[in-house]
Amino acid sequence: MSEETTEQQGTDQQSDASAKAQEAEEKHERARRTMEEIEKNPPEKLEDWPDDEAKYETFGGSEDGEGAYDEKHEEALGEHSVRHHEDGRVEVKGQEVDNPDEYKGDPIPGGPTDPDAPAMPGEEKTRQAAAQKRDGDAGDKENETS
Repeated sequence: MSEETTEQQGTDQQSDASAKAQEAEEKHERARRTMEEIEKNPPEKLEDWPDDEAKYETFGGSEDGEGAYDEKHEEALGEHSVRHHEDGRVEVKGQEVDNPDEYKGDPIPGGPTDPDAPAMPGEEKTRQAAAQKRDGDAGDKENETS
């Protein structure tokens, strides 16, 4: 193969890659404009949402510094520096709070913390054993004080 042919192939590959990059940039720009329009008046039905490149665009803006963590939708999530410990303590920004119950949400219906949820297989025995132990401990304390 001659040097001329190798150089021409290299130039063809560069122009081909450049054309693909330009096409991808144009698709991205069209998708961004589509999502800007949708943000103004979002469709109510799932079928009306875009199914082209726009479906991959972030609704509400991008993550390139247009909004800080505590802005917009994240505000509804609450304080981002809350830490729950296994012993029930709660810290906000490294400081322990006086009333940890203020930072607890309602239990998820049917979840493991829901008191009205039916027992999972094997949990009934565990609950009965815990109740017996609790009742036994209470009986032991009554015997000690009597």
